[in-house]
Amino acid sequence: MIEIIYEDDFIVAINKPNNVLVHHSVMANNQLDELSLMQLMFAQTETKYYAIHRLDRKTSGIILLAKKKEFVSKFQELFVNNQIQKKYYGLVRGFAPESGKIDSPVKGRDANKHKEALTFFERLERFHIDVPVGPYPSARYSLITLTPKTGRLHQLRIHLNKISYPLVGDPKYGDRFHNRMFETEFDCSKLFLHAFHLEFVHPFTQKNISITAKKPTHWELVFNLMRQKSLPF
Repeated sequence: MIEIIYEDDFIVAINKPNNVLVHHSVMANNQLDELSLMQLMFAQTETKYYAIHRLDRKTSGIILLAKKKEFVSKFQELFVNNQIQKKYYGLVRGFAPESGKIDSPVKGRDANKHKEALTFFERLERFHIDVPVGPYPSARYSLITLTPKTGRLHQLRIHLNKISYPLVGDPKYGDRFHNRMFETEFDCSKLFLHAFHLEFVHPFTQKNISITAKKPTHWELVFNLMRQKSLPF
């Protein structure tokens, strides 16, 4: 069941699960046997919706869907003009700084030209756990919030890799040794990146809209296991 967390006459906001495509595309034609988010929503509600934006397949969290095709462009303008505030949770390898800014350019969707990209982050919690990874006798992780100011493809995943705090469970930009440990120790291979908050002025009603999505259940399950294995620091 796809969780609907906000609805009005123009849009619905849903909490997308991990490992679900928003919709099928040429880039994901090897996954045509999987139901997309749009197909799952139609099966659940018998209503056709129109995706306003996207999240990576492996990223969970808030997606806005328009109820009519003609509503899409007005909401997309919010993203293009940086008039919508997005916040993510991420679990990364290592003890990240308390806060920081990452402004490394990121390749665009054509994968040929780098474009300016900006991400701010804040650390919420640190974990020092008694599990060896690679040559180290224990492992360190940080729960952070991420506020992207641009919307490049894979921006958050690339930016965190760039500063040597890659996301746990990221098969492309992450650390394979830590990913493998999470699979072995916590039976979890999911990407720990969750779009939990959107805030914007509604382009049709002019109301201030604030939407929050709870984290997937595996986050707290894994965090509880990590706290049980915690070491002093």
